[in-house]
Amino acid sequence: MTPSARVQAAIEILDDILAGAPAEKALTGWARRSRFAGSKDRAAIRDHVFDALRCKRSFAALGGAETGRGLMLGSFRAEGRDPGSVFTGERHAPDPVREGETGHAPRSEPERLDIPDWLWPSFSSSLGSESEPVAKALQCRAPIHLRVNLRKATVPDAIAALARDGIEVARHLACDTALEVTSGARGISQNSAYLDGMVELQDAASQAVVAALNLAPGMRVLDYCAGGGGKTLALAANEGVEVFSHDAAPGRMQDLPVRANRAGVKVTTIETTGIARLAPFDLVLVDAPCSGSGSWRRSPAGKWALTAERLQELTHIQGDILAQAASVVSASGVLAYATCSVLDEENGLVVETFLQDHPDWVEIHRQSWLVSQGTDGFFTSHLTRNRAR
Repeated sequence: MTPSARVQAAIEILDDILAGAPAEKALTGWARRSRFAGSKDRAAIRDHVFDALRCKRSFAALGGAETGRGLMLGSFRAEGRDPGSVFTGERHAPDPVREGETGHAPRSEPERLDIPDWLWPSFSSSLGSESEPVAKALQCRAPIHLRVNLRKATVPDAIAALARDGIEVARHLACDTALEVTSGARGISQNSAYLDGMVELQDAASQAVVAALNLAPGMRVLDYCAGGGGKTLALAANEGVEVFSHDAAPGRMQDLPVRANRAGVKVTTIETTGIARLAPFDLVLVDAPCSGSGSWRRSPAGKWALTAERLQELTHIQGDILAQAASVVSASGVLAYATCSVLDEENGLVVETFLQDHPDWVEIHRQSWLVSQGTDGFFTSHLTRNRAR
């Protein structure tokens, strides 16, 4: 496909997404209908689509319309490129730029920074002076991070194994096990280091959330909201730690046994009805359902799907889960709360509400990671019972 044809394909896919189709479904549907497209074509089109979704408001302003065509026109203008070089109408290219498709520069901070108007007050108050750097980072593609599985390899050994297959990485400061891929990212899933369980795909801040728990041999640990199990596997990589995995929707964990086997670790999955029988636990990690605002680079559609009503609903869910999980923590154990959100409503305020409702608990650790600092946005708080009472 020509570069112009790729832009036209992106326009069509974006129109499907703007009409309500999930992004991945729209991309997959187009690929199935377009068998002529090679892997490089599909990758380039995917990049166009996700770049446009990350910057939907500012591109729509620059492009003159919130349509697939408007977003792609806006993307060219945002880069200082003349759309006329691609919008030619020739051989599957988009039609030439028409009179009236001039657009305008973004007229407000949230429009310029691609944040919904209703969310901007909360976003900016939560992040303070970091609100603009974080918003700008969310407009860009996310880096690809790997976690070295210390049960199978040292960090230098993993780096060498990746390099043998043409994947270059650099160590990431957020966590001792974290690597950032600098070259060869598209080959990771077929790389021997990945297939042998030496490395896992996991954001550096997500790894750091687990590293901050200071696990010790003999501990019994429950990942209460395991999802796909990324943090579960990071927990299980610690020698001598017995790890249990739970999720309210067990289907989310369906791939975890295969992943654990590849990683050479043992994980016991349990359903909700089995938690009380196995309690108490020395550590319960609650990686709660959230807005995902810290990972909107990876899932940009979530930024535009979030509503004020859904955000309020999430904070109630988070508080309820935290209270439920507290009941299965041992007398001297730790309850660790985490989100991939940058919003205080889902982070500090949830913790503070829990502490108000549970005066026998105290906070012993709090930490945040910002998108502007090279990771996804994450928050964590460690809680334990107040032994002085």
